[in-house]
Amino acid sequence: MLSDAAAIFERYASDPDVTRYLGWPRHQSVADTDSFLRFSAAEWEQRPAGPYLIRARSDDRLLGSTGLGFEGGHLTEAVTGYVLAKDSWGMGYATEALRAMIDVAQQIDVARLYALCHSEHRASWRVLEKCGFAQDKSWTRQAEFPNLAPGVRQNVVCYALTVHRSYVA
Repeated sequence: MLSDAAAIFERYASDPDVTRYLGWPRHQSVADTDSFLRFSAAEWEQRPAGPYLIRARSDDRLLGSTGLGFEGGHLTEAVTGYVLAKDSWGMGYATEALRAMIDVAQQIDVARLYALCHSEHRASWRVLEKCGFAQDKSWTRQAEFPNLAPGVRQNVVCYALTVHRSYVA
């Protein structure tokens, strides 16, 4: 994956439109992307899953990324999300990536999968709902969206899914 740093940087990690609602800062250089890829490799060494690249089946073109994240030693609950290059928006790739993460979560016995969205990012809400996630109305925490307002905590919407082995996407 380290060899993908330049493509990741160019396709989505440095794009202000793509990174607008993300919880990580837009990459300013390929060195930022390299750092993320090193972090990703470390996650894979410690956990049963981590970040994935999303590629087009037809030509292996890089479309974006997705993955599962775990906090602490808890492997029964994971957070997921996705980011897609602008020319990949509206083509069903987010739904397909999210369904793939549900499948991975099932395979590694994650019981609860959740995703956090900026309160105004309705396109992500629709993808999550299409994949069976429901809004967790008890969620009251805020998060920083560094590409919108650095240092300012904002409302987030949490969507969650109880993962069952019998789930069919």
